Amino acid sequence: MTGPDPATGPAADAADGATGPIPPGSGWPDDPATPSTPIAGDAAQVRDLAASAGTLRELAARQSVCRACPRLVEWREQVASVKRRSLRAERYWGRPVPGWGSEQPRVLILGLAPAAHGGNRTGRIFTGDRSGDVLFASLYRCGLAAAPESTAAGDGQRLIGTRMAAAVRCAPPLNKPSVVERDTCAPWLSAELDLVTAWLRVIVCLGGFAWQALWPALRSVGIAVPRPRPPFGHGAEVSVTFPGGAGAQERVLVIGCYHPSQQNTFTGRVTPGMLDEIFERSSRAAGLAAEPDCSR
Repeated sequence: MTGPDPATGPAADAADGATGPIPPGSGWPDDPATPSTPIAGDAAQVRDLAASAGTLRELAARQSVCRACPRLVEWREQVASVKRRSLRAERYWGRPVPGWGSEQPRVLILGLAPAAHGGNRTGRIFTGDRSGDVLFASLYRCGLAAAPESTAAGDGQRLIGTRMAAAVRCAPPLNKPSVVERDTCAPWLSAELDLVTAWLRVIVCLGGFAWQALWPALRSVGIAVPRPRPPFGHGAEVSVTFPGGAGAQERVLVIGCYHPSQQNTFTGRVTPGMLDEIFERSSRAAGLAAEPDCSR
């Protein structure tokens, strides 16, 4: 994989003293927004802009410039300006992190929120942090990613029949968004689901927060969800249906997976083998591989 040109990319900007957030349309690799992308400033505007986006590209652009949650805006931009000591030579994205990957995904991977020095730095969810290192290695082994690492936007990584998104698009303090912030951000997820349900067959929820955020989003796009809501657990599976063409009922399998956080991987609560089992199952259920082999 090749990364951004060090002479013109984020590291060069940082060396010149620049700090985040990155202005939309200023040349950051894979930035979906332009200076004219409309910006949501409150929950009502999030709902309106999410519902009217029309395409995944435009939806991602609008997600990436949202300013509806003052606490999250202040935090993500503060992190992008102060930076971590070991990363001071880099420019931080410092904006909401949009969904990315296949535009016709068979598998959707849903996380909690970008990491302060991961996605908030790179502009891509689960990229540039240790959680992402473990996650992408497993996706690569199971044939859902083109490379075993995801280090930066523009690094050549590609998801295969798969899309990634976060329930909350901004990095939150202590990795804990508030209920109001979760609900304000929810229309972005609903709109993304609405644009991909024609192809979607599996949703993998990384952690209990993503699991809980998914059910109202599914209901908002016409997918029947069970009552009461099923409990989260690693390997938990729930089959839901939504209306297909000509009156058909399509099936989507929702799978729970422990989040590959440092705490979980360091303590052995989730292992590479456990992730491989989840993504083998996902690939098979999505019809991406009859018998995926995660042993490579």
